[in-house]
Amino acid sequence: MRRLIFEPEHDAFRETVRRFFRNEIGPHAARWREQGHVDRWAYTKAGEQGYLLMWADERYGGAGVEDFRYEQIVYEENIRHGEPGFYINLHSGLVAPYIDGLGDEEQKQRWLPKCASGESILAVAMTEPGAGSDLAGMKATAVDRGDHWLLNGSKTYISNGQLADLIIVAARTVPDQRYGIGLFVVEADMPGFKRGNRLHKMGLRAQDTSELFFDNVAVPKRNVLGDAAKGFGFLQQFLVGERLIAAIDSMAAAQTAFDITLEFIQNRRAFGRPVGMFQNSRFVMAGLRAEIDSAQTFVDQCVLEYNADRLTADEVAGAKLVASEVEGRVVDACVQLHGGAGYMEEYRISRMYTEARVSRIFAGSSEIMKEIIGRSLGLDERKLK
Repeated sequence: MRRLIFEPEHDAFRETVRRFFRNEIGPHAARWREQGHVDRWAYTKAGEQGYLLMWADERYGGAGVEDFRYEQIVYEENIRHGEPGFYINLHSGLVAPYIDGLGDEEQKQRWLPKCASGESILAVAMTEPGAGSDLAGMKATAVDRGDHWLLNGSKTYISNGQLADLIIVAARTVPDQRYGIGLFVVEADMPGFKRGNRLHKMGLRAQDTSELFFDNVAVPKRNVLGDAAKGFGFLQQFLVGERLIAAIDSMAAAQTAFDITLEFIQNRRAFGRPVGMFQNSRFVMAGLRAEIDSAQTFVDQCVLEYNADRLTADEVAGAKLVASEVEGRVVDACVQLHGGAGYMEEYRISRMYTEARVSRIFAGSSEIMKEIIGRSLGLDERKLK
């Protein structure tokens, strides 16, 4: 399907980005999955090409590109030709915008240039052992000590946890207020900060997902992002971009799974003819083609709405829900069409199957997305009380 949201300049940019991921990132993916994290130079090399924080102002090391479609292209090509565990999307699209949107001029000057160059790697720490999608239930605390905040608590399932140099940590600052949360930038060398184990996951094995611990970490006042009591609202504000990126990645994965499966069934033979020539194979692939195209059109429209600063929480929840569910159905069907080969890790479709499962969980589970959409329809049980 020809995607109507892209102009010729986007297509030319995509070709350049594709070459980068094919030549510089993809060849190292197997080794990174084995060692459990990407090499730090992957970020600096992406920074050299100008692919990190493209939206940032030039005085902060970015290119000042306001068109989110360019970010979309980078994320899509990394999924297709790079390594999904290379979380360039988290670094540039999820975490850095907190600094840009909430930070003062001094903070932006201090942090963003090194993030744009790839010298500083970013992470955000929200999830706790007992608080996942319910961010207001977090137990980590930050107490005002005059010239600093004293941070205590633990976080888990933190992407980029082993490599991160700067970590935006959400912690409770107002004990008696459910939404009294602050956002604190913890630097890797701060006393009391400790990285736990790299967590072993079903998929995305090149992504260094980790536990993080904070034991009386003295966070300077100059490392607080915005109002220290309004962090919950900030988290909700930036979730729109996070969920859009998740939808983009899901659709790129679904399309990639479709492409490699189409090639496989055109070449794999059974009973004297290509597997793809059987009616079942044709019908399955035809259904997947229609489903992918429909969902991709929705996600692309959301990108245009995001560009225009009109994308709403319920709209992006719908995009994230649909895209992640489509990804799951597509990779499952594609494994089936691969037959026994689909169960072998040497085939990419096998890895994609395990990688896809988390898409319906992170950035808000499918169930949470349905809650958001349902409430936007006026179906909110809280209104009955």
